Amino acid sequence: MPELSRFLGIVIAMYFNDHNPPHFHVLYNEYDAEIEIKNLTVLEGKLPARVLGLAMEWAELHKDELMENWNLLQSGKKYNKIMPLI
Repeated sequence: MPELSRFLGIVIAMYFNDHNPPHFHVLYNEYDAEIEIKNLTVLEGKLPARVLGLAMEWAELHKDELMENWNLLQSGKKYNKIMPLI
């Protein structure tokens, strides 16, 4: 699973050829959630409230880059790292 970004112990990742709708994974300790890129809604899983808030803040800033990476990974191309939340 390609790691797109990492900050404050939170890992943002995507799978190659993953199912629709376009989404990314947020991993934090034993937690895992899938977040839809377009509407920033949780599709599956759960995260601590603080972690979910940070992930959503980060995703709002990087929606275009997330969508670009989704398209790259779906076509088997190399993905791009995304700046962490600072």
